[in-house]
Amino acid sequence: MEKLKRPVYLKPGTDDFFKMLQREVRETVLKNSFLYRLNIIKSIGLLVLFFLFYTCILLFGKSTPLLYSFYILCGINMIVLFINAFHDAAHGALFKKPKHNEWFTYALELFGSNHWLWIRRHVGLHHAYPNVPDWDIDIKQSDIIRIFPNSPLFNYHKYQHIYMWFIYPLYSLNWIYIRDFKDFFGKKDNYVKKVVDQIPKKEIYKLFAAKVFNLIYLLFIPMLVLNQPWYVVLGAWFAMHLCGSMLGVVALVSTHVDEDAHFPVTDDEGNLSASWALHQMIVTKDFSTDSKLANFLYGGFTHHVAHHLFPGVGHTYYPYITPIIRRYAQEYDLPYTSYPFYHAVRSHFRMLKNKGVKENILMTGEI
Repeated sequence: MEKLKRPVYLKPGTDDFFKMLQREVRETVLKNSFLYRLNIIKSIGLLVLFFLFYTCILLFGKSTPLLYSFYILCGINMIVLFINAFHDAAHGALFKKPKHNEWFTYALELFGSNHWLWIRRHVGLHHAYPNVPDWDIDIKQSDIIRIFPNSPLFNYHKYQHIYMWFIYPLYSLNWIYIRDFKDFFGKKDNYVKKVVDQIPKKEIYKLFAAKVFNLIYLLFIPMLVLNQPWYVVLGAWFAMHLCGSMLGVVALVSTHVDEDAHFPVTDDEGNLSASWALHQMIVTKDFSTDSKLANFLYGGFTHHVAHHLFPGVGHTYYPYITPIIRRYAQEYDLPYTSYPFYHAVRSHFRMLKNKGVKENILMTGEI
C-alpha cells in the first residue's frame, strides 16, 4: 500500500502565542507535583475498582439484579479507566518513566483491544492531524456515518442523525470485534497501513489473545460459575457494553465534530493554512469544564483544547491550564469554544443531519 504524503503545517512566527503559552504553563502549573501523584492514585484506583466490580459479579451474580448492576458498573469503570488512565499512559503522560507508561497501556488488552494499534491510530494520526480529511482516523471510521465534507454521500445518510442514536451504544462492541480487525487486515481506507511500514506479527497474535482472554474472563467464566442461564449472563455482558459506550460517546462527539466544526484541507503541495498549535485550537472544543463530575469521568476530554496543546501532560493538570488558554485566546483573538455536554451532543446530531444532505460549498468548514 503506497505511502501518503503527510500534511505540512504553517511555520509559527517568532512571536508565536504557543511559545509564550508553553513557557507560562511550564513555569507555573507543571511545577505542581501533587497533580502528578493525584493522577497516579486515580489511575491505579480505577484499575483496582474494575477488578473489584468483576469480583462482585462472581460473588453476587447469582442475583440477577446484582449481576446486571455489577456488569454495568464494570462497563462504566472500563470507559472511565480508558478515558483517564490508559489515555494518559498512551500519551506518555501518566508516569515519568516511559516503560511504566508502556506497562499500563496493556490495560487496553484487558478489554480485548490492542494498545500498539490504538496508539498509532490515535497519537500518530488523530493528534497529528485532527479533523484533516483522510488523516484523522478517529473521525473517519465507517461509511455508515458521514462527517467529513469529502466523504461519499449515500441516500441513507439523510437518516444518520436518527439511526446513530441506536448505533453509538454499540461503539465498544464495534471497536473490539470489528474495527480492530479492519485496521489490522482491511485494505479499504486503511490509513494505519499507509503510515506504518509493517504491522509486527506479534501484535496480531496479541490481538487475538486479548480478545480470547477478554471473552473468557468477562463472559465464559461467569457463565460457568454462576447459577444463571447463559442468556442472562450474555444480556448482562451486553448491558455492560451498552452503558459503557453511551458514557464514552459523549466524549467522542463533544470535542471535534459539532455543527461548527472545521475540516481543514491541504493545498496542492500538501500544506495546511495554520500552524500546528493554531490548528489544534481551531478544530478542538471543550465541554463542561466547570463540572467536577465531568472532569473526574472524562479527564482530558472535558479540557480537550489543553489536551491537544499539551498531550504529554497528565489530565489532572488541565483544569489549571485551561484558564491560561482562555486568557491567551482573548489576548490574541484565537478561537476557543467551551459548552455544556448536552449542547455538544445536540450540536453533534445537528451536524449529522446537515452532513446527511448535499452541502452548500460555503458551509464545508474548510480553511
